[in-house]
This record gives sequence, structure tokens and C-alpha cells, in this order.
Amino acid sequence: MKLINYLLSLILISNILSTSAKGQSIYNYTFIDMEGSEVELSELKGEKLTVLDFWATWCKPCIKSIPKLIQLSEEFKDSGVNFIGVNEDSPRNSSKVKPFAYSLGITYPVILDTDQVLMNDLLVSSLPTLIIANAEGEILYTHIGYSNNDEIILKQKIEALLNE
Repeated sequence: MKLINYLLSLILISNILSTSAKGQSIYNYTFIDMEGSEVELSELKGEKLTVLDFWATWCKPCIKSIPKLIQLSEEFKDSGVNFIGVNEDSPRNSSKVKPFAYSLGITYPVILDTDQVLMNDLLVSSLPTLIIANAEGEILYTHIGYSNNDEIILKQKIEALLNE
């Protein structure tokens, strides 16, 4: 079963990469942020890289990963790397997102993808999923799930992409 899930993940990542390779930018979206304001992803993107963290309030691995992502966002904030939380809670639960995010200490912007538009367009099938995109919106890296020390892998990947 793990092998099947792994193969399906590889197929999904391949589809995502081939979509972005055709010049489609992930920044051509508008969402509502936690304050209820309309915001375009292009306004939140990093000068060099953008890390999108797809998460939900009910997702236990997401909750474990967020403190590590907060640390990484602080570490890379002066390097042209922006982090954006992409919350996938349903419209019925959207009122819980802001207090939840504040309780976790999220310092980077969080957008509400209540209808899973971005999630579906980027073929994100499980939470948490991290996507790193360049300044043009091309997807460079995708990481699915969270295990202890995944932040080390993510840090190394960000550093490598910054040095390319």
C-alpha cells in the first residue's frame, strides 16, 4: 500500500511540475486572508522563493509542522523567501482559522482556500503539503506529509534553490 501511495505521489508531482513548466504561474490567484481582506498571491510571494504550506486545523501532522515552518520563515525572511499558509478548512470552519493560527504563533500570511481551488489546481492530495515556487511561480519542489526532522530537508532544499 505504501508503494502505491508513493507511486501516486510521484505521478501527482510529475503532473504539477509539467503544468508549471508550461509557464502557468501559481500566483494568478486571489483569496481572502484571515482578516477577511482580498489578497492576491502575487502580493505575498517572495522575491526569490515562496513556500506554500497547505494545512488544516484538524490535521495533526500540520499542527506539528507549523512551529518548524515558523522558525524557517524567520530564518529566511531576509533572503527573499516568503512563507504563505494555505488553509484548507471548509467554509463552515473558517471562523476557527484565525484564533487557531494565532494560538500557534503563525507570523507569515495565511490565506483561506475554503473551496480548495488552489489545492485542486496544484493537485495537492494530502495535508500537509509544501510547495516551493520561484519568483515566476514555477514549482521547483513539493514535499508531502510531515515527519520529525523534515524541516532539515526543507532548509537544505531552500538553501540549494537559493544558491542555484
